[in-house]
Amino acid sequence: MPEERDSHIISTIKAYGKNLLGFIRKRVNNDADAEDILQDVWYQFSNLVNSEPIEQTGAWLYKVARNKITDKHKKKSETLLDDLFPGDGEGDGDTSSFKDLLMPDDSTPETEYMRNLFWEQLFKALDELPEEQKQVFIWQEMDDMTFQEIAELTGVNVNTLVSRKRYAVLHLRNRLQQLYQEITKY
Repeated sequence: MPEERDSHIISTIKAYGKNLLGFIRKRVNNDADAEDILQDVWYQFSNLVNSEPIEQTGAWLYKVARNKITDKHKKKSETLLDDLFPGDGEGDGDTSSFKDLLMPDDSTPETEYMRNLFWEQLFKALDELPEEQKQVFIWQEMDDMTFQEIAELTGVNVNTLVSRKRYAVLHLRNRLQQLYQEITKY
């Protein structure tokens, strides 16, 4: 039985490994992060194969990968929310209630659903951006790199990077405004 399980894991890795790594690479900043996330996916897969069968292996692998990517990006979510939804200057009430919904002290199915919905919509909106804007936004907001570090990495002028991020933020604000209003009206 262990040989059959190992054979299943190896055949799954061969079938999905290359495409899954490509999927992850498109959504993270460097190969090291992509490989770490892929390793986490395979580890979770190998543990699950021991306990229960997976009906749609491909769908399951991509869902786990997306969740791992989201977890990696969540570390900067509070700063991200400040940037995407600045307060109106009057006590910042809407933004703080939005943060409370997305990052509560205790998690409920409703808050978990809203949080997942937000991240899903954010990633879709990021995918709509030109690659240069998307990359600067991710490096600056989610990977906590300074504009100077990004400039040294890319060879692009800091002012150009600031401009690219500004356009990204404006697009994301516009794109996520309806979701923001729906979530904060409750």
